Amino acid sequence: MILDLQHIDKTYINGKMEVPVLRDISLSVEEGEYVAIMGPSGSGKTTLMNIIGCLDLPTAGTYSLAGESVLGNSEKKLSEIRLNSIGFVFQSFHLLPRQSALENVALPLLYAGVSKRKRRERAMRALERVGLGDRVTFKPTQLSGGQCQRVAIARAIVNNPKILLADEPTGALDSQSGSQIMELFQTLNDDGVTVLMITHDAGVAQHAKRILHIRDGRFASPEHPETEAVS
Repeated sequence: MILDLQHIDKTYINGKMEVPVLRDISLSVEEGEYVAIMGPSGSGKTTLMNIIGCLDLPTAGTYSLAGESVLGNSEKKLSEIRLNSIGFVFQSFHLLPRQSALENVALPLLYAGVSKRKRRERAMRALERVGLGDRVTFKPTQLSGGQCQRVAIARAIVNNPKILLADEPTGALDSQSGSQIMELFQTLNDDGVTVLMITHDAGVAQHAKRILHIRDGRFASPEHPETEAVS
């Protein structure tokens, strides 16, 4: 079991009001799975991804990643988990505009204290893995939207994370580029990468092998989330 959340609640305080966002969410993901969490705006799916990605903490519940409890750790330890165990892919890429594709991909390795030579080697391999071995010196302004997302995916996998989290990864792309990105996720999953994708798009969700539906902060059933096995 790579990911295990049990009875997760998340409530925000707005003045004197309590605003519940997640209610009794339980989710288990096996290593090598490809899971999509699908829901409309305001359903709580992004809050759930932020908790899984250690960007936010639940109000109640338990969370284990690769068999180790995430909750109760210091902010420094949570930062280390984000750096070494979780790869993030966002809708808007979050690339540094003045840095080359290679430099953008190597950034997590710099934070991890990897030597310059090894950073370059690993970043090169990651870019080749996403089909951009011939674009290493290009800056984001010289790349298409689909290519920028490929750079972002290369950056997300350069540290060999335990799980790859994708939040609306095709939301800023045209349909052709989006299809190419989904093919890339499929290839990564075929290679053994665990993928957890957040989306509101049924067409995108259909690429996953398991689909969970979230609405009003709950899965279809708190104990047995509604799932669809995709053949």
